Amino acid sequence: MYEIILAFITSFALTYLAIPSIIHLAIKKNLMDEPGDRRSHKVSTPSLGGIGIFAGTLFSIILWTPFNYFGDLQYILCAFIIIFLIGAKDDIDPISPSKKFLGELFAAGILVFRANIRLTSLYGFFGIYEIPEYASVFLSIFTIIVIINAFNLIDGINGLSGSLGLLITFVLGIWFYLVGSIEISIVAFSLGGALVAFLKYNITPAQIFMGDTGALLLGLVCSILAIKFIELHNVIEDSPYTFRSAPSIAMAILILPLFDTLRVFILRIVEGRSPFDPDRKHIHHIMIDLGLSHMQATGVLFMTNILFIILAVMLQDIGNLMLLITILSLALLMTFLASEMVEKRKKNSS
Repeated sequence: MYEIILAFITSFALTYLAIPSIIHLAIKKNLMDEPGDRRSHKVSTPSLGGIGIFAGTLFSIILWTPFNYFGDLQYILCAFIIIFLIGAKDDIDPISPSKKFLGELFAAGILVFRANIRLTSLYGFFGIYEIPEYASVFLSIFTIIVIINAFNLIDGINGLSGSLGLLITFVLGIWFYLVGSIEISIVAFSLGGALVAFLKYNITPAQIFMGDTGALLLGLVCSILAIKFIELHNVIEDSPYTFRSAPSIAMAILILPLFDTLRVFILRIVEGRSPFDPDRKHIHHIMIDLGLSHMQATGVLFMTNILFIILAVMLQDIGNLMLLITILSLALLMTFLASEMVEKRKKNSS
């Protein structure tokens, strides 16, 4: 247990001390995120906070993971470095979406083929359980890339990505500790410590954003945690910490970034646009359009995610498919009601 606590503290301290220097350097070199029509901020803000998050997380993992637990962690760290290089390059000198995707694909391939971070079953969805290896590889890489980009897309207001990432790493980090997966728990709490330090500088008025460097790393780690959470249920069936409907519970833990990505992609396709065409249809934009401040919107969405986790745990016995339908239906209803409130507010003000 002490390694996990020390990993959290070390990561927090290093990130907390590093970010002021990063802010100073970003301002000096004019590496800023400028305001715009789609942006929710109104002043130029440094966007290299992910460098501090990466440094604190990586250093803490290497320092505090016991050697006998290290196992495939070396490959996970290789994927971290690939994602860091992509994110840092994009924050400093933007790269094309295709090059970014190829980098993400490379990192996902390392995780699947070398670290064995892989989904091996559909867990009863549509009556399907074990799947062929080629399907397992495709599903796993697809899942990793979707989660990586989901966090990148939801990083739009102060505190949101950091607080959701902290919630996910805290919940899953504790679970991994309870089932004896110490090395993955250290990964979770190392990132959690870095996120706590980052949030000190990211709450309104934000002094720095995490940028692609932080958002891509956050998504990568959460994809690892989610897949490992699902897969470990195949080998801990007798544990008191085993959940029924583990895949749907994992979906509930990551509900906000995943549902928001799915929703905006569908809306853009229905409108005849590319799913990657940027707009102001994200859930956090709806919250802002309702008149909430950044931190109020973050607080509402944070508590909503917690409620989804509690609901999923309470309803775990209804089965994977029914639980997933319930979660997505509730998310759709809540988003629809919020959108209707925005439209009504616009009509009243016009």
